[in-house]
Amino acid sequence: MAGILFAEVTVSTSFIVIAYLSIIAMAVLIIVALFDPGLRYKVAASPSHSNDSEDFLHMLQALVDAKANQATQLTVLTNGPAFYEAELEAIRGAERSVNLEAYIFQKGEIAQRFVTALTDRARAGVTVNVVLDGVGSAGTRKSFFSDLKNAGGNVVWYNGMKWNKLPHYNNRTHRELLIIDGRTAFIGGAGVADHWFKGKEKHPRWRDTMVKVEGDAVPHLQATFAENWLESCGEVLFGPDYFVRQQEAESEGDVLIVNSTPSGGGATRARMLFQVLLASATKTIHITTPYFLPDRSVIDELVRAVRERNVEVVVLVPGKRSDHILTRSSSRHAYGKLLKAGASIHEYEPSMIHAKILLIDGIWGVVGSTNFDNRSFGINDEVNLAARDPDFTQRLQQDFAKDIAQSRKVTYQEWKRRPVWARAPELLGWVLERQQ
Repeated sequence: MAGILFAEVTVSTSFIVIAYLSIIAMAVLIIVALFDPGLRYKVAASPSHSNDSEDFLHMLQALVDAKANQATQLTVLTNGPAFYEAELEAIRGAERSVNLEAYIFQKGEIAQRFVTALTDRARAGVTVNVVLDGVGSAGTRKSFFSDLKNAGGNVVWYNGMKWNKLPHYNNRTHRELLIIDGRTAFIGGAGVADHWFKGKEKHPRWRDTMVKVEGDAVPHLQATFAENWLESCGEVLFGPDYFVRQQEAESEGDVLIVNSTPSGGGATRARMLFQVLLASATKTIHITTPYFLPDRSVIDELVRAVRERNVEVVVLVPGKRSDHILTRSSSRHAYGKLLKAGASIHEYEPSMIHAKILLIDGIWGVVGSTNFDNRSFGINDEVNLAARDPDFTQRLQQDFAKDIAQSRKVTYQEWKRRPVWARAPELLGWVLERQQ
């Protein structure tokens, strides 16, 4: 009996030790995640070729591992009523395949319209594949897609709640993509939710941008979707239903599709794309971003652009209608160094602005899912469309001018005089900054 009791005590003690070690290990991981100084980086040398040259394009293609596609047509779709109707029309016209990937797919009116359209196509024999992020779309129950799945559609969750996913649980797919028949695609920062579609009471409709893509760049967006589809369900997409030879499309520029997946050390193609374009600017850097939490390397690059090359740096961020108050507070903490250097920062007033756009010298335009924060540059899966296309960039520039006209400029003196009650949350924001 004593031997049995001793064995039970030993086993219990072992479990307690293991439990304590597990708690310590988790605590260490949390501390590292919160206080890891992050990757410090800079462009090795100032670009010696202008960013409108073929030499610059050649180097950028190699660096971000993306082909420049000339025969691609781009259509800028401003705000939910425009881009949702265009997406739904494309889905209804699908003949072979529909592939949708979203970080946010939130139950509501517009989501129901999407599910209905996808279900109709699935019943018609069209292959329908949907990838939803396990965290971003966690509030939408699987039963919401019952009709779609019963019609033959496929719905899978990226990095869901499984024990073997825990070591990589912080990695999310932040990509927002829709590809139809391998011929037409949509890319940008908007998921599927009513706050992009319509306003209600004191919450105006969000401001956002999506881009319709036709031509040679579409297969690269299809390949981006295929990557996370494989990770989510173990199937490699291949064949003419997904990849088709493109018909010639009118274009005056070059279009790169830049996938971004974090390495173990935090290096991503998004980080390289944005940093090189910022370093190449000689006239203007115009940034629209919903979550402006730049790391020290980005801030230093923007300061160099202003002080050393006299570049006009204008940053457009959400104002008081931001959907993340803590993130906004953290963002305002970073204003000082930029404002002191001579950059301009504007806060959008009509509603939450969620567009993710970078404009360089009126030559390059970047649209996609990447925010100016650590999650986008070092943790999440992202995708961006970078185009050296004068018509496309000018169209985005027009929207930027309209948005700035509806924004409030923040001055350095105002920033310095912000009250203590406004500064206090910034400390908490600083602690959590790398995870926002």
